[in-house]
Amino acid sequence: MNNNNIKELSIQVNLNGLSFCILNRTTNTIEYLNSILFANKLSPFEVLNSLKNELSTNAIFYNDDFNTVAVIHQNELSTLVPKDLYDENQKADYLKFNTKILKTDFIAHDELVVNHSVNLYIPYVNINNYIFETFGEFTYRHSSTILIDTVLQKVKTTNNTQVYLHVNSSTIEIMVVEKGQLQLFNVFDYYSKEDFIYYVLFVFEQLNLDVETSIIYLSGCIEKNDTLYDLLYTYIRHVELIDINFTYHFSERAKALNLHHHYLILNSF
Repeated sequence: MNNNNIKELSIQVNLNGLSFCILNRTTNTIEYLNSILFANKLSPFEVLNSLKNELSTNAIFYNDDFNTVAVIHQNELSTLVPKDLYDENQKADYLKFNTKILKTDFIAHDELVVNHSVNLYIPYVNINNYIFETFGEFTYRHSSTILIDTVLQKVKTTNNTQVYLHVNSSTIEIMVVEKGQLQLFNVFDYYSKEDFIYYVLFVFEQLNLDVETSIIYLSGCIEKNDTLYDLLYTYIRHVELIDINFTYHFSERAKALNLHHHYLILNSF
């Protein structure tokens, strides 16, 4: 019976950790969901070693045949360009405005149909090469592509400006949506709770957002009434965890996890 199951593997790669998710498409069940957080930010080479170790020692990966494999590259090395202005030959010029790039860097792109834009980014090529050697053909996207697409597909058009904050262990991804249209997407590194709230309030200030009426929705590594949540609520009136309305069934182990922490990878299928 297992041979008739269609299984999909999604791997999220970040210099601060790795996440894995297996969807049994036949039964519409998330069979496996797990994250490995590193004590410190690693180099791409060190992350690759950690990935190799996990895929070679965890039986769930080598006992199953996957119909599709996808990699999510999560880093700050990306930028959005309106499709009408996009020129394939100018990739480096677009990207160099907000990130340091080398002449040898490989620049990939995802198309965001939902808002007619192109997302340019630098993937971890060493990770891609290893995944191809291990699984063969696979697909890859940038994390911001998934996040922006997910939010804009589900957002409800209201008069209030909506801020979406995806929290990672040392970065925050911030989206601002007004009347269903993306106004801003940016990534900030933070090293303390003071950094965290500074960047959020900085975005509010730059876009002239009202802390009394704008709604901020949270996903990622944040929970109601933890330190970061309480800090946000000190300055912003409307703070909510983003709705979790996945249609998947979940294994008992996956069901026990905080799905907000895995919001990104669960939306990658």
